[in-house]
Formats: sequence, structure tokens, C-alpha cells
Amino acid sequence: MKQMSLGPVAVFLAGIACLAGGTMPSAQAQDANIAAVVNGEVITTTDVTNRALLLALSTGMKPTPDILTRLKPQITQQLIDQTLQMQEITKMKVNVPEADIATAIGRIEQGNNLPAGGLKAKMTASGIAFSSLVAQIRTELGWQAVLHKVLGPELQPTKGDIEAEKTALKAEIGTTQYHLSEIFIPVSDPANDATAKNFASTVIAQLRTGAPFPVVAAQFSQAPTALQGGDMGYLPLNELDPGVAAVVTSMPTGAISNPIRVPGGYDIVQMQGTHVVGSTMQTTLSMRQVFVPYPTPITNGQVGPEQAAVITKLVNAAKNVHSCPDMETLNVTFGKVHPADPGPVDLASVTPPNFQQMLASIPENKVSPPLVAQDGVTVVMVCSRETKAAALPSDEQIANVIIDRRVQMESQQLLDGLKHESVITEN
Repeated sequence: MKQMSLGPVAVFLAGIACLAGGTMPSAQAQDANIAAVVNGEVITTTDVTNRALLLALSTGMKPTPDILTRLKPQITQQLIDQTLQMQEITKMKVNVPEADIATAIGRIEQGNNLPAGGLKAKMTASGIAFSSLVAQIRTELGWQAVLHKVLGPELQPTKGDIEAEKTALKAEIGTTQYHLSEIFIPVSDPANDATAKNFASTVIAQLRTGAPFPVVAAQFSQAPTALQGGDMGYLPLNELDPGVAAVVTSMPTGAISNPIRVPGGYDIVQMQGTHVVGSTMQTTLSMRQVFVPYPTPITNGQVGPEQAAVITKLVNAAKNVHSCPDMETLNVTFGKVHPADPGPVDLASVTPPNFQQMLASIPENKVSPPLVAQDGVTVVMVCSRETKAAALPSDEQIANVIIDRRVQMESQQLLDGLKHESVITEN
């Protein structure tokens, strides 16, 4: 089953686009004192303060001196981890293409209903350096590339791996699975246990007063699920840490746990819902699409005359389209840049949410409004909808689950190894 997406697969640092109105308070003028040194690379107190302000603002906390003081020890540890990751990215000569960073930023904007360039404008208005977002995206993408490189051929599951996973999935039919989101706070040194737990408690207090869970997870969770806003998907109890499993069975939907001690640190989990395996209904769409690129991409979030002409031309041509065969013909007329038929689309997998809602409600054989992106414009048509009990995931989907599991395990092991081999001093 293919996914249809006009937005990010991952809700990556989306909270920056959700900051409350107003501007970020300027950090008090101070010398760039050293907070930590990682293999000779300095992390300044200014770096730590800026990150603490960002967390406070994006979660709705008032950045009082007391709050900032409570946040700084854990944030220092996170900056140490990210510095180690970036050093390994450089050592392994992993290049993160600028185009990938631009794509990630574009997806954040689409996921938050911002025009192209709108995220940078919003950050600038809030007093946040856009370069800080770029650096975080570069580190996240680069670290994932490092993990794939380290794992090499072992990353790809064999046919036997996939069949074993299928057998396990079949055995789960009729059992309850739990849809959870997580924020993982690592504890690499037992001496830092109290600091990590205190940080987790501070975050939980803000989550329970309305701070968006995906925002906090995307920015500050140290699990690979941070790239999905902390979303762990649906999991059976036997795949959860025993401490987490003992808690979630009594959590109502929307509830946020207290800090849960797990191997390597503390977990904060939110219950998104439950379902009985084999009873979930799945809506599959048959669709057609027409994509038309602009002569030049949209810049600074402003649709210029060239882009407007392309949008108008497509909208006018689509007025004569009344069926999916008509859409296929229209796609040929506009150069067939993308295939007209994207294949079966699982409605639940479509992002961003506003696009999913549009596909759920638009009548069949009716052309959608133009979907304007930075590089071009798209119109889509739903040919038919089929709702039935969800089948087992495809081999491709199962393989991706196995790969994610292996990457997550390697991430923690590699980072622990880097810490053991490195010279790290903190002030």
C-alpha cells in the first residue's frame, strides 16, 4: 500500500511554527562562557540558554530564571549528544544535501499550513535564528545516514525476517494494541538520574497544561521516534518495556504518564488510543493526480506572476474534467511529470491532516482545489473509496518496521560508544 503525502512523514521540529505570539526575550548580555567541551569542541552557556528559551517558548512555559535553571542541565546533555552525533557525521564523511534540508523545511511548512518561506519569517519574528533550525535538521538527517551506513547490509531484513514478523502479527489478531507517543530522556551516567527525572517532571507539567506533545517530542526526545513527533504507532504489550506496559493498560486516551524508568533513561508516554487487532477498518482510495511545475519555485512565500499563471492555467483546464480517465488525459496534456495514478492510497497514512480531511470529504469524480507547493501545483481526484477490515501490512511496510527497530537499537549503542571513547568535560 503506497502512502500519499503532501506533508512530512515526520513532524520534525514543527513546534517552532506553533510558537505563541510575541517575540523571544533576548538573553541577557553575557560572555560566551563554556558549558561543556566535547573532544575539543566548545558548547557555550549562550548555546544552552538559547535552547532553554526555545523549549520554554515552544511549550508555553514562561522563561523565568527558575524554569531556565531547571532546564539547563538536561539541555546541556542533549547538546553534548548532538555534538557527538555531528562529529561522527563529519568523521564518516556523510553529506546532507541542501535539497534534503529544504524539503524537510517545506514539509514542516505544509504540515503547519504555512506558505513557502513562512517558517523562516515566523522564527525571525520570534527572535530565533533560522540557522539553528537548519543545524538541527542537518544533524538529524546526517545521524540517520550514519546509522544506515554503520548497519550496512545487516539493516535489510531477509525474507525469513519478514515471514517471522508476519507470523507474529497473525498471532496478535484479536489482541489489544496501544497507540502511544513517547518522549525519551536519556540517562547515560547514574549521577545524572535525578537531573533527568527533574527535567522529565518539568516537561510533563507543561504537557498537562496544554503544550503540544508532538512539538516537545520533536525537539527534545532522544528516541528515533522524535522524527515522528514521538509517535510510536500501535504496539502490543509484549513489545513495550515492562515498566511502560504496566502503566498504559490503565491510562485513558489523552493521558500523559509520570516519568517511567526504562533502560537508558526515562520515558514519558501519552495514550493516543487502542484497537483490537483485526477489527480496524481501513479506507483505501483509488486516485488520479496532475502535477504542474512552475518555471521557477516560489520564494519568500510569495506567489509571483509566473506561478500564478501556471495555477490559473491548471484550474481552468480542470473545469472540463469530470472523470478519472479525463484526469489521465489532463496529466498527459501537462507533460505527465508524475504518474497520474499514485496507486492504492491508505487514507489514514495521508499527511498533512488538512489534506487527509479533504480527501475524506471530497465527492468522487470531482477535481480538488489547487494544492499549491513551493515547486508546483497539483489537483487530485478520488475515483473510488473502499472501506474494509485492515489486512496485514505489506512486505514493504513490515520491512520498514524491522529497519526502524534496528536503527533505534543501533542509535543508542553507537551514541553510548561515542561517549565512552570521547573526552567530555562540563562546567
